[in-house]
Amino acid sequence: MGSSRVVRAAASLFLAVALAAGCAHDGGSRVPPPSPPPPGPWHTVFADDFHGDRLNPARWTTCYDWNQGGCTNRGNDELQWYRPGQVSVGGGRLTLTARRRATRGTDGRDYPWTSGMVSTGRSSWNARPRAVFTYGYFEASVRIPGQGGMLPAFWLMPASRFTPPEIDIAEVLEMPRWIDMTVHWRGPDGKEKATAGSFGPVDFPAGHHVFALNWERDALTWYIDGELRFRVTDPAKIPHVPMELLFTLAVGYPELPPPGVHTARMSVDWVRVWQH
Repeated sequence: MGSSRVVRAAASLFLAVALAAGCAHDGGSRVPPPSPPPPGPWHTVFADDFHGDRLNPARWTTCYDWNQGGCTNRGNDELQWYRPGQVSVGGGRLTLTARRRATRGTDGRDYPWTSGMVSTGRSSWNARPRAVFTYGYFEASVRIPGQGGMLPAFWLMPASRFTPPEIDIAEVLEMPRWIDMTVHWRGPDGKEKATAGSFGPVDFPAGHHVFALNWERDALTWYIDGELRFRVTDPAKIPHVPMELLFTLAVGYPELPPPGVHTARMSVDWVRVWQH
């Protein structure tokens, strides 16, 4: 979700496994959280099953901390203004809802869409983050929207607020039948660089799927529905800074929603973070 994106940089690499894509899960059934893969012992450091009828404010905030009364990500020229009212909890799930509704942001700009996001970061610029993580196994059961023009993402952003680095555990950049997995870093020349893998085609919007990342000191390994789908081992590309966890439903990047699309929803069944 940084200011520059890599679009399907490694799609061809994963085309061979696309025909053996992971199975879809029924949208009405809960997907039980599995355990992290070996090696080594793990312990849970963060978890939410989204029980009850409201978001737990001790675990989540509904905006980036650099805005008050709503927010957006200008780096991508996104169309949405994030508002707390677009975030709901019910039926054991977190739901982020995007709507085509003209909204005036506190930055004085007009946005054609409003949407929802959650973060383990700060409520305001000078507050403390709720939870930050350096290394670990991050996993969530997520159902992405099928409408075009949406950018749903499950990702990690530095607690310093400065990117890169950034790790995108799962996001949709163009087509909801493909999941992109990306790490961003800054090269010796100071320019942002990225390495990405893609997995599909799968009818991901048909139900919840489990997206996971094992972030170790010497490797980044992505999983979809329990199957290894992408791995990075180059030491120059692996972050070593504390990061916040986010779920966001952005709109309009890298493409505009079709004229007939007026709403979209992203839901999260559960999320877990384990560490050694």
